[in-house]
Parts: sequence; C-alpha cells; structure tokens
Amino acid sequence: MKILLVNKYLYPKGGAEKVTMSTGELLEKRGHQVLFWGMSHPKNPEYSTAPYFTDGIDYHNSGGIIDKIKVASKLLYSFEAKKKVERLILAEKPDIAHLHNFAHQLSTSILDVFKKYDIPVVMTLHDYKVVCPTYSMLCMGKPCEKCSKGKYYWCFLRKCTKGSYAKSLLNSVEMYLHHTVLNSYNKVDVFAPVSAFLKEKVAEMGLKGKLVQLPNFIDANDYEPAFASDGRSIVYFGRLSKEKGILTLIKAVEGLNVELNIIGTGPQREELEEVVSNKKMKNVHFLGFKNGNELNNLLNKSMFIVVPSEWYENYPLAIVEAFALGKPVIGARIGGIPELVKDQERGLLFTPGNAEELRKKIEELLGSSDSVVSMGKAARQFVETELNPDRHYEMLMQIYSMAMGKSKRTN
Repeated sequence: MKILLVNKYLYPKGGAEKVTMSTGELLEKRGHQVLFWGMSHPKNPEYSTAPYFTDGIDYHNSGGIIDKIKVASKLLYSFEAKKKVERLILAEKPDIAHLHNFAHQLSTSILDVFKKYDIPVVMTLHDYKVVCPTYSMLCMGKPCEKCSKGKYYWCFLRKCTKGSYAKSLLNSVEMYLHHTVLNSYNKVDVFAPVSAFLKEKVAEMGLKGKLVQLPNFIDANDYEPAFASDGRSIVYFGRLSKEKGILTLIKAVEGLNVELNIIGTGPQREELEEVVSNKKMKNVHFLGFKNGNELNNLLNKSMFIVVPSEWYENYPLAIVEAFALGKPVIGARIGGIPELVKDQERGLLFTPGNAEELRKKIEELLGSSDSVVSMGKAARQFVETELNPDRHYEMLMQIYSMAMGKSKRTN
C-alpha cells in the first residue's frame, strides 16, 4: 500500500511530529511505501517528496502588514498547499492519506484535493482543533467549552487567541468557514483520536463523523528500564507553559526533602525561575531541553515522573516514555491522563491545581520505594502489552480498511 502521511512539521518538533515520523517507520518496516508531505524547513530530514512541500510559514514572525494579510489568507484556505499536494498526488498516486496536524499552515484546502481524486482520508486527532479555534480548549488558563456545538464566536468575544481581538476573530472566521460554509471535515472518512477522553469530548462538542480511538505506541525494546533509584529526585519534562501546572508542582515540593528536575523550555520558564529564586528553593533545578539518551538517563536516575497538567491533556508521550523506562507517574486527574495512570497501579492521581494534595502524593511515593518499583514494573508491562508496535499496526490497518470502505460508499 502507498500511504501519504501529512503533518505541517516533518521534523521531531513535538508529540504530533514524533508520532507522524514513528508511524512512517512502522509502516515501512511492514512493507508499505510511505510518502511524507508538509512544509519545507531547515530541520527536515531528506524526503523524496520535498519538491512538493509548501513554503515554511511562521505565524509569529510574519513581517509587515502585506505579509500578515497573505499569511492570514493561507490560514483560511491555502491555494499553495492545494496546488502542491495535487501535484504530488498526480505524480505518486497514493492509496490513502493519513493526516496528523495540518491546520493553519497547510489548511483544510488539501481535503478538497483528496476528495477530488477519491483518496480515502484518515485523520489522527492529537488536539481539539476540529472543535476549538485555539486547539487547546483553554481560555484564561482554564478549560473552556464555550465553542460547543459551533458557537465559535466565543473565541472572539473572549480574545482566546493570544489575548488579541484581531487574531481571535480570524480563528473564529476560520472555524465557521471550514465547518459551516465549506464543510471541510466532512471529507475525512475516519477520525482517530489518541485518547478515549478526546474521542468523547470532540463528539460532545459537536464533531460529526466516524471516530475510532488509536492510542500512541512505543517500542519498549528501545528503552532500558531502571525500576529502582538510589537518590530522591523526581522529574517533570515537557513544555514550560501555564496550562502544564508546573507552578503547582513547585509549590508542592517547597520544603520537601526531594530534588525536582524540570526539563524543557517554554514561555513560562522565566516566571518559574523567578518564583524559585524568590522562595530561595535549592531543591528545584531547571535543566533546559534534553532528548535522546541524555533525557532517558536523567529519567532513569529519578524515582518517578510528575505530570501536573491543568488542561485537557490527551495522551501525553511523556507518560508513555516514562512507563517504558519503568517509572511510575503522579498525574493530574484530567483529560486522558487517568487512562494511562491507573491510580495505585501505575502511579497516583491528584486533583489538578491542588498543590497540597500533590504534595501528599509525592510524599507517599517518596516513603515507599517498594511501591515505586512495583508500579514501575506495572507501567512497563502496560506499554509492552497494550502500546506495542504490533498492536498499533493491527489497529491502524483496521482503520485504513474502514476509511477505504467508507470512501467507496460515498463516491
């Protein structure tokens, strides 16, 4: 089978990109021909399809007013993306298109091309973009469902996009254009949300279409577990931003006999460092961005990982990777986190934003090395049996088959 994998970024920028690339590797190992398509970028690996990529777009640095207008128009409907993906389809004739994150930089214009050439479409849902103008279902730092059932004007009224009326208006218009005027997402044959929570939430918010959960996968053989730890260190790793709940975590470890290593970068880093400095906390360390073996070594030396999110997390790769290394997780009871962190089995759960409760959970695990080891072994077993590549591949093939069958019935 010839499979077209689509994501706006095609280097390991974040979770969706890592999943896109690992999916391609999985499919190629099973004998399929994989074509990647997205934006040009200096960090991209070499792709045979690169001549068909769109020009890179940076919405944060889009130049003067004329450039901003051009960029805004591409967000609504990119004729460049439409033209280039059509050239690729005519040249390569893929059997199916599997989309990941493509909104804004590529736009839903590409869905018209797939429909034109009767190409079945599967779309993995990593976030809430199909129902929320700003992806995250967050407003003013708290979970928000105001746009439910197509009431996208709330994005504008509440300035959800970076606190700007202009940007929020553009995102509101985008949603009405794609959902009400063009009915763009009706051209997707099967949506594949990564968590049960995401599946239920997008349906509740008004998304129509076939929804089949497809959890993220991981090859546990690539990770050497370390169930025990000699020290008293714990880790947060990921993006440093308000909705991740890192400030709650810092409050929870104040005065505790534990070393907290915070790994990652993001817009909240300076604020968090200032809080730690003002409180004269010597047990919190900011280690910056880490990946690969360096990250895994830091995680292996820790007792457990903490995921204190305060937004509707979906299926965090941070938890999956921690489990593969044999580390239990203390996670917030929100979004898709409880699907992974089964309380008292693969870790502990706490109420989002409750620093005192989180503190008690941290103390509970710090005081029981046996629990840390047994939970870590259960976590490792979970990824080996439930999230392995073979299981994922079987589920993916079933979804592709559904999409192909549905596409034939509607064409």
